[in-house]
Amino acid sequence: MTTYYDDRAVQVTSTALRVDGRTYPLAELGMVWHRRGGRSWRVLAGRGAVGAALAGPLVAAVLGIGLAVWLHRSAVVTIAIVGASVLIGLGVGPLADVLFERLDRSYARGSRELEMWARWRGQPVRLLQTHDALRFGKIYRAMQRAMEHTPQSKVIGASGSRPRPRSRP
Repeated sequence: MTTYYDDRAVQVTSTALRVDGRTYPLAELGMVWHRRGGRSWRVLAGRGAVGAALAGPLVAAVLGIGLAVWLHRSAVVTIAIVGASVLIGLGVGPLADVLFERLDRSYARGSRELEMWARWRGQPVRLLQTHDALRFGKIYRAMQRAMEHTPQSKVIGASGSRPRPRSRP
């Protein structure tokens, strides 16, 4: 038996798919497909908040420099305001790394609900539902590999062709 994917909730092997305690023998699964749901506004709003957090100090620095030039104060006051504004802008550096990492993880997880379906014992059944696009892609690809290595006689669909999952999640 070959294991193609294994985490705490999902295991894909050369003989079966196990999801949250349910086992689906590959020999009983027909065509496997996926569905994408609508976008999650919560995820999109979170990405916008991260973008605003990145832009906030930079905007403050630019406004500070503009204020210093607009006030026409003495050179010492202008240099102090410009210096403080530049320091605020530089403060983004250490924070930016953390925020960009968070933004990158947000795109890896995706903003849609993803579902994997299969024909099992003649009925369509939802095998998996998740918002994590990276994990879903790994599981879906593992199912493709497992189905490709299942003996053909056990996975022939009603049309006579060998059902395969689509190439992309």
